[in-house]
Amino acid sequence: MAQSIGGGEAELPEDVLARIRRARRVSVLTGAGISAESGIPTFRGAGGIWDKYDFRKLATPEGFREDPVLAWEWYRLRQREIWKARPNPAHETIAEMEMHFERFDVITQNIDGMHARAGSRNVIELHGNIWRARCVRDGTVIELDAPVEDIPPLCQCGSLLRPDVVWFGEQLPERALEIASEAASASDAMLVVGTSAVVHPAASLPLLTKKNGGLVVEMNLEETDLTPYADLSIFGPAGEVMPALWRRAAFPERFMTEHPIIANR
Repeated sequence: MAQSIGGGEAELPEDVLARIRRARRVSVLTGAGISAESGIPTFRGAGGIWDKYDFRKLATPEGFREDPVLAWEWYRLRQREIWKARPNPAHETIAEMEMHFERFDVITQNIDGMHARAGSRNVIELHGNIWRARCVRDGTVIELDAPVEDIPPLCQCGSLLRPDVVWFGEQLPERALEIASEAASASDAMLVVGTSAVVHPAASLPLLTKKNGGLVVEMNLEETDLTPYADLSIFGPAGEVMPALWRRAAFPERFMTEHPIIANR
């Protein structure tokens, strides 16, 4: 039965914690909400980027062909914003968890590269990465270690480079989606963090875990389309909820001595 609780140090169901402890394979699905807590604006929803900018000019193949300079100026601005941001406790907790399970997959809809900066090694990027550029002629991919300087950037072959991200009207990378689906299907537990669970096919991944008998725990600021299907929904900031959940799951003895209510008795 689905359960919903508030975040922070709210009492977490012991049966859920026990299933996380017993898990051999775990996956985490993250969305814009986790990076919003690092100061990176979201794309959708009230106050999102697409409320202010025309995605047809900035995030479609047609818009890029019409004005690659405009598109790259905008992506450089995005790169500079992300460059100044830092991974938050949710990113860091996810990176720490990777060391405690036989197999651990981070599946992200974000393009900011924050999981890798936090230390996660096995990251499946469904929508690409803003720190890569791809040649429009032959598909050569170039890693970027800083915001681009020359606008528009060119490949060594002389052709235009485009951001290696998924734009409107484009399909998700087939191989990334295949790996993500396999991970979701095989996971003993999936944690869904900071995503509205409405954009498919990513939104269907937790249902694959659930269908195959796995645990699904959702962490978000508010209810989503996934909430009725999750075994547990925890509402609160990811930077508070993720560390609290992991402390309880991985270090139950330490929690008993550190919890402020118990420690003061």
